[in-house]
Amino acid sequence: MKLQGKKILVTGASQGLGLAVAERCLGEGADVAVCARTRETIERVGASLAQRAGQGQRVLATAADVSRAEEVEALVARVRRELGGLDGLVNNAGIYGPKGLTEEVDWADWAKAVEINLFGTVLPCRAVLPGFRAQGSGKIVNLSGGGATAPLPRFSAYAASKAAVVRFTETLAEELRGTPIQVNAVAPGALNTRLLDEAIAAGPDKVGQGFYDRALKQKADGGAPLEKGAALTTFLLSSESDGIQGRLLSAVWDPWADLPGRRRELEESDIYTLRRIVPKDRGRNWGEP
Repeated sequence: MKLQGKKILVTGASQGLGLAVAERCLGEGADVAVCARTRETIERVGASLAQRAGQGQRVLATAADVSRAEEVEALVARVRRELGGLDGLVNNAGIYGPKGLTEEVDWADWAKAVEINLFGTVLPCRAVLPGFRAQGSGKIVNLSGGGATAPLPRFSAYAASKAAVVRFTETLAEELRGTPIQVNAVAPGALNTRLLDEAIAAGPDKVGQGFYDRALKQKADGGAPLEKGAALTTFLLSSESDGIQGRLLSAVWDPWADLPGRRRELEESDIYTLRRIVPKDRGRNWGEP
């Protein structure tokens, strides 16, 4: 029971990875708060989670738009009040946004995707940090995605916002250096969720033939298991990950379960971070000092 007695808030938890994370946290002994934009949906999810809760465990379901500061403040205040505190935050809410060439997609849709993906990560962090600092503890996990570490043509709002989430995670980690509060980012892998279904429905003219073909193959193959992303997230919320800070970890490819034994190596390196590649990194001398 890695999270016994902890209070965890998961955003975007009405389906997919967010729901899998909430279920995993509940199974690890935590009290869980979940939120999503649609009240009827999140209340139904909350009722389902409550049926799975153990004796004494609490589940709170709240409708909230995490891209709106006033709604986020109200959400965090309610969670603290009704669960009796807050120990961990999982920023999972996110959308693909408009699909197509950057100059052709609707600008309002592009901006809204950035609001949800980036503002919807920063605002909850801002809301929980004063309490985390006051209590001297807290864990934050921000969900990254495939657009963070490689170009993702025709999904420019998603790619730009998810890269920004990773850089924000690293920046916030520096601001928290010397405190017992941790923040990390998770890349859960290529998931078969509503985002994939949206991309397939949009068709190759919108998302590009290559992406469309890969999406169809992923759909047929099953994609990355949700459980892997949920397992990494609960690891980062637990005391097992103490000392791991400001990293982007892949649920599928990285040996994250072994990281507690590599804390010193990790602290002394830039492993699992975003960095610019210069010629000498590839064995070339282009006259840099």
